[in-house]
Amino acid sequence: MKNFIIPGYDYKPMVCDLFLPANKDATVVIFSHGFKGFKDWGAFNEIASYFQHAGCVFIKFNYSHNGTTVDDPLNFSDLEAFGNNTFSKEMHDLEQVINWVDQDLSKKINIKNLVLLGHSRGGGLSILKGASDDRIDKIISWSSVCDFENRLPKEKIDVWKERGVVYAYNARTKQQMPMYYQFREDYYANKNMLSIPRAAKKLLKPTLIVHGDQDPTVNIKEGIQLHQWIKNSKLHVVKGADHVFNVKHPFMPTDSFSKELNFVLEKTLKFLNE
Repeated sequence: MKNFIIPGYDYKPMVCDLFLPANKDATVVIFSHGFKGFKDWGAFNEIASYFQHAGCVFIKFNYSHNGTTVDDPLNFSDLEAFGNNTFSKEMHDLEQVINWVDQDLSKKINIKNLVLLGHSRGGGLSILKGASDDRIDKIISWSSVCDFENRLPKEKIDVWKERGVVYAYNARTKQQMPMYYQFREDYYANKNMLSIPRAAKKLLKPTLIVHGDQDPTVNIKEGIQLHQWIKNSKLHVVKGADHVFNVKHPFMPTDSFSKELNFVLEKTLKFLNE
């Protein structure tokens, strides 16, 4: 099932993909993309197929305010929505996807394990949600941040507040993507719920942390920090890997997985089957 709809925050639609294996008893993996990401970025479709062929259900989705739309899920054509996004809205969106699995998908398959897998910012969200939701059995972070507060723009806070907006440049699309000041206000209004360090230190569920040692976007130190905080965690450092494990967007039909991504997939599947 490609591009079906689940209502997200304030009923804004989230476009979702469902990859079903042949078996009726399966581990379900819910995948969360990162900042300036979307469900069809790069090799995400091929990665979903990899886990499907390995016998897992794989669900990926666009967060309701990630800047894509139902009609244009591959491009950031709704920058107003992007600017009005918050961590809280994304937590609500992830809850909605989990509810759909719990209430709808569970009627079709027997869920062996329910697993959250997130890349970058999606990894942080997966840790937060996995720590607080009893339905989640395991958590996997790929290139995850360890503290959302550290990712908030620190320079010119007064200017951000006065103007009401700062811009994140997207080098791939050449877009200046707005972030309205309410993003910062929302974080501090909901800091207890959104504190990754707080959640990680209490987290006892099996957790896999995968991070490239050449990641220029989220330093490997953040993956190591998560491993130190989460008692029941495994850390795999991927030698020579960047933030996206050395694959690019677009990922063409003739392209192959990098050796670094193959390593990530093998370690992730092993963890899912444990």
